[in-house]
Amino acid sequence: MDESRMQKDEPEKKSHKTRNSIIVVILLILLAAVGFGSYKYMSIKNAVDKSYKSAGIHKERDTAKLLKDKKPISILLMGTDTGELGRDYKGRTDTMMVVTINPRTNKTLVTSIPRDTAVNIPGYASDSPAKINAAYAYGSAKTSIETVQQMLNIPIDYYAVINMHGLEQIVNQVGGVTIKPELTFDYEGYHFEKGKSTQMNGKKSLAYSRMRYSDPRGDFGREQRQRQLLEAVVQKSGSVSSLLNKGFIDSISKSTQTDMNFSDLTSIAEHYLGARKNMENTYLQGQQGEMIDGQSMEVTPKSELQKTTNNIRTSLDLPYKETGSIALH
Repeated sequence: MDESRMQKDEPEKKSHKTRNSIIVVILLILLAAVGFGSYKYMSIKNAVDKSYKSAGIHKERDTAKLLKDKKPISILLMGTDTGELGRDYKGRTDTMMVVTINPRTNKTLVTSIPRDTAVNIPGYASDSPAKINAAYAYGSAKTSIETVQQMLNIPIDYYAVINMHGLEQIVNQVGGVTIKPELTFDYEGYHFEKGKSTQMNGKKSLAYSRMRYSDPRGDFGREQRQRQLLEAVVQKSGSVSSLLNKGFIDSISKSTQTDMNFSDLTSIAEHYLGARKNMENTYLQGQQGEMIDGQSMEVTPKSELQKTTNNIRTSLDLPYKETGSIALH
């Protein structure tokens, strides 16, 4: 049995609202970067090439044709907080979101999936039911994609993984940031006081963004703090274009893994970025605290799965289909 299966995650309080996490913001920076012209072409292309890794899965749709015809696309975004910089992406996902971008309506839908959502992971029947965040530990991006597709009966066109340890290097590249913490707490030897301006270097920023259990908002609170930090990075630099130095680009490439190649990103930057101005956020809602095989999981009712399936398929301009299955029994 995978040793990650033996880890017992503490149940977390979750808000039924969600906002853009650091993952979405970083993805938008990468997409915007592609559109800045030939003077940054090679450094950006090299960064994207270093980040590329196929999921090893047969895609349900022809993604090249989707981009050529400017059709809506879906991206499974995952955030990890394990390992250091480099190509180490082992461990469970702390954050998982399905992002759909529709260039016809110029709208983006971000659907957050709680890390404790109970599912039957394809190919790992003997280890199921399990929390959905274990899918990445079992079979990396391939298994995560298969799990989400089976659960919601939706196509996943692309994926991206962000290792949150990259945040440390990103903050250092801009010379640190100053923020006002959203709550008072101590973590990893650092003290944060709500509302008091605090200078952050990379290590302190990472500690501020990682704390989870002392925040009454749970994952939602952590996403808010991550977003607050990256917004401070952008404000410190003045604009996205000023971030595109070699150090920043290298930091992003070392912290990101995706099956979107440079050509894909170029097409998305050219035809899809207008949709970021109209961003809707939603959340897969389940019953928290259900004990399954000795673990506290979040069980999602069929009606909620169907609602989420409907929202995502509508965003992709796809016809109605019955939702998938979490197959717990």
